[in-house]
Amino acid sequence: MNLDNLVAIDVHTHAWKSALQVDDAPNEAQAAMGRYFRYQPQHQTVPEMAELYRKLKMAFVVFTVDSPREVRKITNEEIAELAHKHSDVAIPFASINPHRGEEGVRAAKRLINDYGVKGFKFHPTLQGFAPNDQAFYPLWAQIESLGVPALFHTGQTGIGAGLPGGRGIKLRYSAPMLLDDVAADFPGLTIIMAHPSVPWQDEAISIATHKANVYIDLSGWSPKYFPPQLVRAAGGLLKHKALFGSDFPLITPERWLRDFDALEIKPEVRPLILKNNAARVLGL
Repeated sequence: MNLDNLVAIDVHTHAWKSALQVDDAPNEAQAAMGRYFRYQPQHQTVPEMAELYRKLKMAFVVFTVDSPREVRKITNEEIAELAHKHSDVAIPFASINPHRGEEGVRAAKRLINDYGVKGFKFHPTLQGFAPNDQAFYPLWAQIESLGVPALFHTGQTGIGAGLPGGRGIKLRYSAPMLLDDVAADFPGLTIIMAHPSVPWQDEAISIATHKANVYIDLSGWSPKYFPPQLVRAAGGLLKHKALFGSDFPLITPERWLRDFDALEIKPEVRPLILKNNAARVLGL
């Protein structure tokens, strides 16, 4: 990957469509997310995503979510193999449901050693776990020892939005303060808190300010809807800690960048958020 040829690195994209299967119609949860984001996602395969990002001169981190609530039609292994075929722009992350226990700990090592994944994605709300539950500490210890980042969903989610009981999904698992314990107990683990962490935005800013190993990605919301304190922090105190992410296909990188251009962010800070911070965190 030649960083000089890239204008940005999108650290948060989803692969929901397998290149190996034909039937990938959106399910109820994905349709609900389309209503929530006021956009019907156009699900693409990893090669199709690579073609899009190559045209935009961007790299992208791509992953799925390992959750019992979803019937996954794409595996960590498929994502990794396809991303490596498009390594000029694609960076594979894996997802492991922490409830997999010791098998999940072994899987993390295998996915790094055999498939070359560059990090892990977790969704505490969808996967139904509290990150600071010590039952999951062996997994965090394994990832820390492997030297790759762990990206955690934080805040509100469009998954289950507007459905009865929110499909039983509990938002409290994605409170950023739960990750403060993890960051303190695993100082060698790089943690990325995904999304504006509404309604806990101040918590996220405080944690990223206090813990050297914690970063914030700005995905999942159009920048024009960012809480004002997040804009101030990203452009100032956390200018070396904020990372561009779109949450594609829920938000397109083109839309995100268009709205980001309108924010009051100093010109010298923009390249940090769009590319340089991510390049450092990802070890590119």
